[in-house]
Amino acid sequence: MRPPPARRPLRIVLAVALTTITAGCISSNASVPGGSLAESASLKGATFTVGSKEFTEQRILCHITSLALRSAGATVREKCGLQGSDTARAALRSGSIDMYWEYTGTAWTNHLEHTERIKDAVQQYQEVAKEDLTKNHVKWLARAPANNTYAIGVKPTTADELGITSISDYARLVHTDPSKASMCVASEFAGRSDGWPGLQKAYGFQLPDASLTTLAEGNLYDAIAKGDACNFGEITTTDGRIRAFGLTVLKDDKTFFPIYNPALTVRESVYNDHPELAKIAKPLALALTNDVLRQLNTDVDVNKKDETKVAETWLQDKDFIGK
Repeated sequence: MRPPPARRPLRIVLAVALTTITAGCISSNASVPGGSLAESASLKGATFTVGSKEFTEQRILCHITSLALRSAGATVREKCGLQGSDTARAALRSGSIDMYWEYTGTAWTNHLEHTERIKDAVQQYQEVAKEDLTKNHVKWLARAPANNTYAIGVKPTTADELGITSISDYARLVHTDPSKASMCVASEFAGRSDGWPGLQKAYGFQLPDASLTTLAEGNLYDAIAKGDACNFGEITTTDGRIRAFGLTVLKDDKTFFPIYNPALTVRESVYNDHPELAKIAKPLALALTNDVLRQLNTDVDVNKKDETKVAETWLQDKDFIGK
């Protein structure tokens, strides 16, 4: 098994974060008409910096949060699109950003470094929220019911031809014909304990390096659909491109992948100064189901709509903000 990369010292991660987030910062001072969120909480006079990771869903959540806070009277600066979980996390803890949406499974395995799995979503959220606040002064607001977990995708014709319906089937293919088990992954997944190294260990296979290709995250779905560079690939379950490309999702029959419920995470000092943030975050989180996130992602990745406009339209349709 290819070992995961050594964990970088926090000071190095912080330096990378501070360098990365200087680009693409947007001061969002224009007013946003109030809706139901503004009726439940006022943030007049408050100033926040909202961040996110680089992939589509995270950028949409960044814009949703920015617009929601502005509708309640806050001044917001956006730092959407930070490169990877470690960078976003370091930016939060260093004070470069005040909040971003994180996933419970990522926090449990990556940030809190647990190896055992918690299969109950509520219990995992509670354990993450308690430990992260105590150890790292990170406050977790309400979790969304959506579960943006990892999965392995394949073209239906390839799955039928090879007789693959589950990851256990895929593991057997690796042992019998590794060239046909060719896999595409993004660089972060390649090194995460809840990603490729852990998946190989859990299912008892080791794919030869020649059959593993690392691609930019945005190119994975097209590569799987075309069978170009790989027959199989890393996907996430709320991504609209699964449906758009007609991909088959392999059954995780050993339930290796954790539950990844998104929730807005806020530095404790910021939350203590503005506890009204909980009243803004809760209705947003409760409305974010798998179907909702899948449609929002589809609008951006497949229908090529502007991600800020997609966020705004959804908020208006839910009456969270005014028109």
